[in-house]
Amino acid sequence: MTALAPTLRKSSPLQALAERAAEGDTEATGELLKALAPGMIRSVAALMGKQHPDADDVVQKSLIALVQALPQFRGECSPQHYASRIVARAVIASKRRAASRGAHHDAQTEVDATTSPDPSQHDGFVAERRRGLVRELLQQLPEEQGEAFAMRVGLGFSLPEVAAAAGVPLNTVRSRVRLAKEALRRRIDADPALLELLEGDS
Repeated sequence: MTALAPTLRKSSPLQALAERAAEGDTEATGELLKALAPGMIRSVAALMGKQHPDADDVVQKSLIALVQALPQFRGECSPQHYASRIVARAVIASKRRAASRGAHHDAQTEVDATTSPDPSQHDGFVAERRRGLVRELLQQLPEEQGEAFAMRVGLGFSLPEVAAAAGVPLNTVRSRVRLAKEALRRRIDADPALLELLEGDS
């Protein structure tokens, strides 16, 4: 992948910190982890559910994977998006390991246990319901589709942001998200209310 121009790569203090960390600066690496860890923890919770028994393990694996991936960081996306892509991969890997050993965590437990929300809570309920659907599907999608779908629908990134984080053309991301949605629609085609959650992300 071609690195962005230096002026763009250093457009923020965090970007400059990530560049130093990518060059092996251990102090910068520590500072970068402190800055990115809270967002990574929130992303894991969004994709797995706050009460998931493997969430802490996935956070740790994501942080380790971020440190290992820093030498490959070239500034094509923001450090936050780079970290979120790593989180998405770690979540998918965790779900596949759990499925292979027969473990199961009901991703809808937190949502389904909630009574019907009043109108002021509707947006939050819809967002959590959408994340629940993402959690269900992640372990079954091909890795690249799952990663794109998790970032777009589960974490709310724009298509250009996902493309930048993945280092692929925008149309490739569009295709991956479309294929993931088609897989999800096949699973929930009997429930129009759930299908409505997926509209508007083309």
